Amino acid sequence: MSNTDYQITTSQTIGPFSHEGWQWAVDFCAPARLETSAPTVVVHGVLYDGDGNPIDDAQIEAWLPEAAAVEASQEIPGFRRTPTGKAGEFSLRLSMPERPAGEPAAYVTVFARGLTKHQFTAVFLEDDATLAQSAILAQVPAERRDTLVARKDGDGRYRWDIWMQTDKETVFFDYR
Repeated sequence: MSNTDYQITTSQTIGPFSHEGWQWAVDFCAPARLETSAPTVVVHGVLYDGDGNPIDDAQIEAWLPEAAAVEASQEIPGFRRTPTGKAGEFSLRLSMPERPAGEPAAYVTVFARGLTKHQFTAVFLEDDATLAQSAILAQVPAERRDTLVARKDGDGRYRWDIWMQTDKETVFFDYR
């Protein structure tokens, strides 16, 4: 059996047409279209698989509950969806209104090939003075918390890579 015999099936991927089917939400959430009365930051990074290869056909969603009020004119206030690029890269422009102490900058959902069920996580900003008060981070072993923290790499810019497996694996949550 050759490698070409192993084709991706619908149960091994988020769907062959996800980028086309979800493009409407990507368009609604384009950074240039964002109208917000709050300051913004950009969280960017790369989505990696277990071998360290970038995942180039995934979708990343971000929910920002506190941003809904400051994005009232948006088609979907407090919501972002972006596909990963050829190098697995993604970028999310996030409104940063005041939010309860310890809340993440965004709740994030990853849809990617190989997943039969999407994965939930959250991203925090390293310079958030309330990180120590986070009830979410308190649930995560201390040695794994860094996988949820975006590092500042410029004015209003933060780097956060998402790893689907390995010892670098991002912490994912079950929500009930």
